[in-house]
Amino acid sequence: MDQLKCLPQDHVVWGHDILKPVAASLRDYGIRRPITFSVPFLDALRQEYLDPGIADGVGVFSDLPAHVPDFAVHAGLQACLTARAESIVALGGGSVLDAAKAVSAAHHRETGRYLPIAAFPTTLSGSEFSHYFGVTETDGARKFKRSYAVRDTVPTLVAIDPRLIVDTPRALLLSSAIKGIDHAVEGMRRVGVEHPHAMLAARGVERFFAVLERWPKQIETREALERGLVSMEDLLQLQLGAWQCYFYPASVIYGLSHRIGHILGGTFGLPHSMTSCITLAPAIRACAATYGSKFDVFGAASDGGTVAEALANRIAGLVDQLELPNRLRAFDFSRDALPEVATMLAEHYPSEVNDLGDNATQKLAALLEDLW
Repeated sequence: MDQLKCLPQDHVVWGHDILKPVAASLRDYGIRRPITFSVPFLDALRQEYLDPGIADGVGVFSDLPAHVPDFAVHAGLQACLTARAESIVALGGGSVLDAAKAVSAAHHRETGRYLPIAAFPTTLSGSEFSHYFGVTETDGARKFKRSYAVRDTVPTLVAIDPRLIVDTPRALLLSSAIKGIDHAVEGMRRVGVEHPHAMLAARGVERFFAVLERWPKQIETREALERGLVSMEDLLQLQLGAWQCYFYPASVIYGLSHRIGHILGGTFGLPHSMTSCITLAPAIRACAATYGSKFDVFGAASDGGTVAEALANRIAGLVDQLELPNRLRAFDFSRDALPEVATMLAEHYPSEVNDLGDNATQKLAALLEDLW
């Protein structure tokens, strides 16, 4: 039985030069007495475009490390309680958005009330559209990034403006787009080709490819804009692609590429957005038999091969073209740690490992070796 599950997201607004008017009208969207969650790198953007319009803001919290460690969630909750915040403005990438959701959930446990979130995303992974978040537990023998799904933490408002991603560092911006493609592809794991996720995800992936396959090499986005190599409309198309790839997150369950990324990021500290650059194409090839014809929504086979192989090759080619890392050794990741990664995957994500089919344990070891 197919089914469509929708999240309680009230408003998504998008367009050019909308940041200041949206910030000035936050109360109309139910965002009152907000504390802003962000990172120091984004101070200039926040001060120019958001702060002047937020008349009743109660402060800024910016101690937000990557992978959302549990101690940062605790500190963020205390900042909200101390400031008597009634909502959160989240300006940043996936880690900032995850932290806002985690703190909203913690606030509910503490007070019985969730803090509504207004999201201003500066990357392309699409976290702003979902109720999923991860928190890295740091008190055990090994850090572990645990996943949560809390419907009431999905941002009530999302604002999409290309101005948000103009100064996002090149590697972070482009790798987060690969993470967005990962959402589209692995989102097919438990839905059929007629599901709305399939239709929108296929369109989102093509939006990504249409812009990224002609992306200039080496230079940062602002310089590319100044030289006329990309346009603000190109940036907006990337943002809309991220939305389409992650349009129905409550209806889908992600797979092995995501789960390997959680281990590599939360436990071993690899940049979260980079993990899909390493894992997605190999995971498509390794799990192709389980997904079957579902990958057909993303294109056609070529040169007598399969659709899965064509899709994996196109993604791998894009990663290379964008000069993003495609192997674990690019991060000085120890080959000796691969058995531990395999053990953690088998322990925490057995269903996703079983997507490898017969002899999954051996196939997982071979896959991880390929990633290295």
